[in-house]
Amino acid sequence: MSARTLPLLFLNLGGEMLYILDQRLRAQSIPGEKARKGERWGGRRARSLFVFAVMNDIITTMFNKKFMEELFKPQDLYSKKALRTVYDRLAHASIMRLNQASMDKLYDLMTMAFKYQVLLCPRPRDILLVTFNHLDAIKDFISDSPGILNQVDETFRRLIETYNCLSDGEFQLIRQTLLVFFQDMHIRVSIFLKDKVQNSNGHFVLPISGPVPWGTEVPGLIRIFNHKGVEVKRAEFTTAGNYVTPQREGSFELYGDRVLKLGTNMYSVTRPVETHTSGSSKNLASQAKENIAPNPLAKEELNFLARLLGGLDIQKPAGGETGFRLNLFTTDEEEEHAAQSRPEELSYKVINIEATQEPARRAELSRILGELDVAEPRPGSAEKGEDLLALMDGL
Repeated sequence: MSARTLPLLFLNLGGEMLYILDQRLRAQSIPGEKARKGERWGGRRARSLFVFAVMNDIITTMFNKKFMEELFKPQDLYSKKALRTVYDRLAHASIMRLNQASMDKLYDLMTMAFKYQVLLCPRPRDILLVTFNHLDAIKDFISDSPGILNQVDETFRRLIETYNCLSDGEFQLIRQTLLVFFQDMHIRVSIFLKDKVQNSNGHFVLPISGPVPWGTEVPGLIRIFNHKGVEVKRAEFTTAGNYVTPQREGSFELYGDRVLKLGTNMYSVTRPVETHTSGSSKNLASQAKENIAPNPLAKEELNFLARLLGGLDIQKPAGGETGFRLNLFTTDEEEEHAAQSRPEELSYKVINIEATQEPARRAELSRILGELDVAEPRPGSAEKGEDLLALMDGL
């Protein structure tokens, strides 16, 4: 497993999350009170300002300097449950709120989109270009906010400094680590089903034609060399696909043409993005039940999550503001039906802990995380971000 995979996984999934939220925020009506506040700019202007504010809050939290410093430290990937908790926090970093079913759907769309991009990468190193495409799009979201733009550019520079020097073998290990992370996830997405790139069982259909990886030749020719390295014979063969040579390599610099289109916003054209649990959900459910049992890495996962969440400065709604609820389904009825029909083992829970109810909440958190024997926080550990329970009390 590669110790350099986590930043790429987090940034690409985060980019997909922002694509989806932007599309849904623009499609869903602004609540009455917030719409009235923006009436003097006109309806469309009010909606744009509201979307801009929500996206700014999430992106500011996502690219927090301390958070990025912790994220880029070499470390192994941990459980899906731990990473999912981080995205729960990110998605609720503004006044926007998502119900359980909408958060499940959001995470399903994020993971399946990035899984497909990893599978389609012509060569392992191109995963970095996919990441750059996501960051380029994120910069467009906050183009009018120089301060946040600097945060994203700083992350860009970290990526270039960390990954441009890695060998092809190291990128292959990163790709394999990502594929292992995604291997049991087979959620059907309507966009992929309609484009016929995904089967009804949730597995992707990989193309056998198209551009070959940069630096390679179109298949169809065999060269034979003698012991001196001189070519002595050629033989041609017919291929099943239609291959083309790429015109140029994508740019790995801060600015430039990435050439590769993977990682760009597929929701820029309005169309439904329904998700359905595939036929393999029973297997997923049984695996999820197995994951509930305590495991020797549990405490290390909690420490990892504590370090990540230690950099997140989550803004809670001021005063009596309850937040704007975003629905990723067409109607509230669909959202409610999805929540009821989804196997309980496949759903995650957003955990909120109130300091005034500390003992009971701690017991509840332990139960949810699999009856883990979590030690009581040491003095000062909340400030250092070393204990998950004490840290989550402050979020």
